[in-house]
Amino acid sequence: MTRTGKTALITGASSGIGAEFAVTLAARGDNLVLVARSVARMESIATELRARHGIRVEVIGQDLTEADAAARVVEQLTARGLSVDLLINNAGFGSAGRFEDIPAGVDHDQLMVNVVALAGLTHLLIPGMLARGGGEVINVGSTASFQPSPYFATYAAGKAFVLNFSLALWSEYRGRGINVLAVCPGATETAFFDVVGTRDAAVTGKFGSAAEVVRTALHAVERDRGYVVPGRANFAAAHLMPRRPRTLVARIAKLVTRAVAEAGTSHSGARIAGARS
Repeated sequence: MTRTGKTALITGASSGIGAEFAVTLAARGDNLVLVARSVARMESIATELRARHGIRVEVIGQDLTEADAAARVVEQLTARGLSVDLLINNAGFGSAGRFEDIPAGVDHDQLMVNVVALAGLTHLLIPGMLARGGGEVINVGSTASFQPSPYFATYAAGKAFVLNFSLALWSEYRGRGINVLAVCPGATETAFFDVVGTRDAAVTGKFGSAAEVVRTALHAVERDRGYVVPGRANFAAAHLMPRRPRTLVARIAKLVTRAVAEAGTSHSGARIAGARS
């Protein structure tokens, strides 16, 4: 691949989709900033990618549940003389089970990572992109972004924010040099469904790869698509669900996701791979 000389910041970069973004972008010559809690894992990835591709890879250990997490990350960027051309808000995790069984603190932390940190980093980094004449933002949503999901109530609501927030910014920044994309994968081969305790909660029953998600996202953001759903089955599941009446949508969704409750799970804070590691 042709070396781009750009710098990409990836949250949730220690495993799963985030690590796959790092590997793919390093191969095309991008410099990287990896952000997550697990510094040791990221340092291992960074060492390998530096040696293989001769790029600059910086590691920032940051818990994105903290209220000032976005500001702290940007402070580190400034201290290291870094600007970001591509922001990938990948970090996230999901709680699964009956809502009353999930501790309130878990859903609070989930929203801090999935919504607050994502919006905060985007808000802080877009002005620099505008000043430099362009940039890209990829926000990782989900097929859950398209409808309510009983037993994944907070997760689906947060991912709905990701989709609508991304599309609003996509419209705002068209013609101003900034491409914004929401990539909305379906079930992906990460640890999420293993932690939940059942793979039956996957809408299509099929599991895609992190590589497919990354490949699809990078192709779509270059073409300023606004949003993309990797995989035909996932696309159909996301778009064939009726949108009205909303109560009917919620009842249909429950038929799909009730396996989580029937399995007797109340895994408060089931994590997507790489979410807060």
